[in-house]
Amino acid sequence: MDFLNFIDFKITDVLDIIFVAVLLYYIYKLVRGSVAINIFIGIVIVWAFWKLTELLDMQMISSMVGAFMQVGLIALIIVFQQEIRKFLLMIGSTNFANKRNFVKHFKFLKQEGISTDTDVDSIIKACEKMASTKTGAILVIERNNSLDFIKNTGDRMNIEINQPILESIFYKNSTLHDGAAVIVGNYIVATRVILPVSNERNIPLRFGLRHRAAVGISEKTDALSLVVSEETGLISYIKNGEFVLYDSITQLSNMLKQDLVQ
Repeated sequence: MDFLNFIDFKITDVLDIIFVAVLLYYIYKLVRGSVAINIFIGIVIVWAFWKLTELLDMQMISSMVGAFMQVGLIALIIVFQQEIRKFLLMIGSTNFANKRNFVKHFKFLKQEGISTDTDVDSIIKACEKMASTKTGAILVIERNNSLDFIKNTGDRMNIEINQPILESIFYKNSTLHDGAAVIVGNYIVATRVILPVSNERNIPLRFGLRHRAAVGISEKTDALSLVVSEETGLISYIKNGEFVLYDSITQLSNMLKQDLVQ
């Protein structure tokens, strides 16, 4: 009986470690590439220090750090409100139940490689062509969080991605150019989509509503956004509510491909 209890205890310990590891992985995945990653690392360090003081029976410092951790919980909810929203969206997403997307959530167990689901090259070439003619455009690419709540604001489509189609959608005289195009896998699933606009005050004034909308959707979900400026012809890449800098179109293409398999 004692032996069986020992085995049960060890199995429980293993499960506990696995669940904590998966939880930490998803938290890291949500905050990676944003300012919140530094806060997350700081919390982990403080928590490790707290547990160390408890282990060494340093009661005074342990009680002080413990009190800080408890009181700071409310502050953390405020600081990480966007990340918490993304996490809940990921758990409650209708795509999470989809077999293909469920496996995708655990792809870190498999050998990494560039996803061939989305024709990134066609997207980049279309953005390049539109940038050369200063044709305004905004593309939103779905990842793990479902974008059904914004697809319904526009016109439903089911068109396989190619460069001419993307250019025709955002052609200035096209009836579809006003609003965003949503991409899922290798298909354009909606056009003329209305996006939530970010209220972030740190966005430079030179960026207009199109850029604020791209920031807004990337704040609320893990979607990736590409924006072609109608004024400057510059292509902006937005992820996790922030503008991602790049040196060349090739680098932009590689970053987009990499982010689509994460």
